[in-house]
Amino acid sequence: MSVTKIIWFAVLVVFGAVTAAGTEAFAQRRSGVRVEGQVQAGGGPLASSTVTLWAASAGDPKQLAQTKSGSDGRFELRTAGAPGKDVVLYVVAKGGEATVNKGGGDNPAVALLAVLGNTPPLNVVINEMTTVASVWTNAQFLNGSAIKGHALGLKITAGNVPNFVDLQTGGWGTAIQDPLNGSQTPTMANFATLADLLSGCATRVKADACSKLFAAATPPTGVAPIDTLTAAQSIARYSWYKPERLFALLDEFYPVPQGKNLRPVPFMPYLNFAPSAWVLPLKFDGGGFRAGGKAMFDSEGNLWVGDNFTVGWQALDTFWQGNATKFAPNGRPLSPITTGFAGGGMQGGTFGAAIDANDNVWLSSYGSKSITIFDKNGKPLTSPEGITFNGQLGLMQGIIVTPGGDVWALGISKNQLLYFPKGDLTKGRIVCEGRDVEPCKAFLGPFHLALDHQGRIWVSNAAGDFVTRFAAADPSNVDTFTAGYSGSGLNVDSQGNVWVTNRLGSAQRGKAALEEFQKIMRVSYNDEYLVQTMSKQRGGADGGSVTLLRPDGSEYPGSPFTGAGLPGPWAVVVDGNDNVWISNFAMPASPIVQLCGVRTENCPPGFKTGDQISPPGGYVGGGLQMQTDIAVDPAGNVWAINNWQDIDNCFPGADEATSTRCGGQGVVIFYGMAKPVRAPQIGPARLP
Repeated sequence: MSVTKIIWFAVLVVFGAVTAAGTEAFAQRRSGVRVEGQVQAGGGPLASSTVTLWAASAGDPKQLAQTKSGSDGRFELRTAGAPGKDVVLYVVAKGGEATVNKGGGDNPAVALLAVLGNTPPLNVVINEMTTVASVWTNAQFLNGSAIKGHALGLKITAGNVPNFVDLQTGGWGTAIQDPLNGSQTPTMANFATLADLLSGCATRVKADACSKLFAAATPPTGVAPIDTLTAAQSIARYSWYKPERLFALLDEFYPVPQGKNLRPVPFMPYLNFAPSAWVLPLKFDGGGFRAGGKAMFDSEGNLWVGDNFTVGWQALDTFWQGNATKFAPNGRPLSPITTGFAGGGMQGGTFGAAIDANDNVWLSSYGSKSITIFDKNGKPLTSPEGITFNGQLGLMQGIIVTPGGDVWALGISKNQLLYFPKGDLTKGRIVCEGRDVEPCKAFLGPFHLALDHQGRIWVSNAAGDFVTRFAAADPSNVDTFTAGYSGSGLNVDSQGNVWVTNRLGSAQRGKAALEEFQKIMRVSYNDEYLVQTMSKQRGGADGGSVTLLRPDGSEYPGSPFTGAGLPGPWAVVVDGNDNVWISNFAMPASPIVQLCGVRTENCPPGFKTGDQISPPGGYVGGGLQMQTDIAVDPAGNVWAINNWQDIDNCFPGADEATSTRCGGQGVVIFYGMAKPVRAPQIGPARLP
């Protein structure tokens, strides 16, 4: 090598070292957090507000930086070090003077919040809109101005804030104003009205605006809020409690001026009448979703659903051709837009879905009479025909995974029980079939199943008025217990009690309908007939019912539970507080329902087991159709699965123009309403 080349090589080495050192130093400088933006109240700056940057994690939140907003509401916060990967950053603005009300002075009742996630945007607005978005999504982790929770839950809550609000502008987020939500649900109006009410206090539209807001937001516990942030939390946690009190403030704070058409509110659209509850559900679709059946969360909080149908199909005589859909924790579809995840025998998902410890997804099908397994990326792990046991399977329904890794599944049309020890497909077998051998002898249209704390499996019976229990270690050890008519969903709480949804209720007319269904079953199982029967069994105490059995099978006092919010109960899930959530398959906009569980200390004051916490007609809030499943995620969000949207288009005789509107459209997420549970759920629900 020449001397010149050697010199140039040395220069390049030195330059590279200097550049690398400079890059490293630059990266170190960038490792700190910088948050700048503006605090607003009523659409204008909030001056002299104390702005604090916090880091939320599983431990107590850590204060990272603090400053005061200027006369224009602007602020800048800097930290020396970078947050950890499991940390969620948030900012709280307290006190200050709203410049839209000049001379109003400092208002200590102002407290505003914006949850930013792990990486904050370049510019941040903190206002009433970011407060509502951050409080409702983080309701299960908030205590005053402190946020604390497990890593996955915090990640999920932060990821959902942008669905409601644009953190850089303080205006509307993407999902809340999209075509599924902006014009089809009242969520925008509920949201903006809440922001208006907080703003009424923050800007002191009246001298007593804050005291009136706090009085209207006082929960049934009797502890009044002390600022706008605690007021928002109280409303979010007790959304069902006297919602008309808050709505009345809209007219007090913002009366329509004489000769005008609209109220002078800072945020629109606002409500024209009081809601049944201050809930903020959002609807999501895509990923091949159509007529979802059973749904389960994986270890990352993604929701998997087996679909009855595929997008674009007429129902009529081709009911069962759906695939699998995967939604991210923020509702974004992750599976192919039209087909979803296909293959592996998947054809017409049912109420059979389970996720094992490896995040493999087990789904049962009607169309192919099989079981399909997908890996966490949607790749089929089963053959193109699926698991059929050489064509021996009938119509498949419930599937569960046990803590030991065993998989159990039910076949409804042939009265079948399947068992896969440790999830091993090569060792899978049909335990029994028909009505000759236990425990199948004690089945009658087995639909769903759950494992209790004593290693016993409980089974609901779609064509019966009882539940079946057998020992997983010895399936011939069988008992049956009386329940309601046509058992559907079934779940076990932390105390070992068994909750069962009875689609045809407990009244005499339910018994008559079940007897007619049993006659049809003797010829050929006809699930569509049962669905048509259920659609006629709607309405009040004579609709569906919920049975609660103690661990020994005896009926719990007060059971069965009925009411206007249970017109056609289908699925039941238990949250981390042991409170119970029910879906309904009954009318075009069926409600979801929250019942007080056995640990009444986790219920509002005065409630007893089985009492309906939700409004008399259940939670509605928009976007809901006729549902099958309902699920609680690791952040405490409640997901409702729309199964059918227009029953008249599900059978022969449908109009051509609407013949693809049988299958339910989308999933609906109710934010921050339940105590979180661990995912995937294997065995009874547990806290994360």
